[in-house]
Amino acid sequence: MISFLPTFIRGFVTFVFYLVFTIGLSLFFFAVAAVKFAVPQAAVRRVTSRILDWIASGLWVGCAMWTHRFTGRIQWQILGDGDFRIDRWCLIVSNHQSWVDILVIIHVLAGKVPPYKFFIKKELLWVPFFGQCLWALDFPVMKRYSRAFLEKYPHLKGKDLETARRSCEKFKNTPVSVMNFIEGTRFTREKHASQQSPFTHLLRPRAGGLAMAVYAMGDLVEPLVDITIAYPEGVPGLWEFFCGRTRRVKVHMRLLQVPPELRGVNYFTDTDNRQRFNEWLHQLWTEKDRTMEGLLAE
Repeated sequence: MISFLPTFIRGFVTFVFYLVFTIGLSLFFFAVAAVKFAVPQAAVRRVTSRILDWIASGLWVGCAMWTHRFTGRIQWQILGDGDFRIDRWCLIVSNHQSWVDILVIIHVLAGKVPPYKFFIKKELLWVPFFGQCLWALDFPVMKRYSRAFLEKYPHLKGKDLETARRSCEKFKNTPVSVMNFIEGTRFTREKHASQQSPFTHLLRPRAGGLAMAVYAMGDLVEPLVDITIAYPEGVPGLWEFFCGRTRRVKVHMRLLQVPPELRGVNYFTDTDNRQRFNEWLHQLWTEKDRTMEGLLAE
């Protein structure tokens, strides 16, 4: 523990630790990814994919958790529980206030859920190094068309959803966790006011991303992991978190089920289903807002 050191030095040490273990694991990662790319046999790809998931969701997460135990002094208060298992698929939803949220989520769910995946835009695959990481980790790809594009080429309507669904087929035999920040952006009071959000501590939820994930995963969806994150001393930035200025983090977790009638149904073309989905999501966000109120009031 180096919590007795000045905050700036702790932040620098934390950053250096992240830099060192990320570079070291990246070398290992790309070596395995090269084998996956060079040897297209299905058995080899299955083995290399598992190793890559272990590097990203196991080794990297473990190094990050050890770093913060060594450099910081965070008091974690984790409330709620459930039958978390790494052998079944799940969707993770959370409120979003800071980039720190991602580190909080991987901390509280470490060893409890299967490897993380995110829906990504197809264009990201062409970003040097980053795109190759996404490809190697088999992140599901979505290709979103603008309204103007669909008006010009109406025969492509719905193709983006089918692309996402085909991307998820590779996970039929490999449980994964698909993470989604439903608000679509980080919470600020300015955004809250401009949206005229009906919630006290949350922005309006955007149903499209979650609806696409539910549709694409279909019957693979098991529990919905609902996470609510609160920072009683104020929302930290990433550098503040590295410096150890965040002393308390509160997290509430619970397992829910996506209603069966909402699974595998096209939210974007089925008007009745869209209404039911929005009502269900609004109720979920209303409960999360009350949970947030309780976490901050304690």
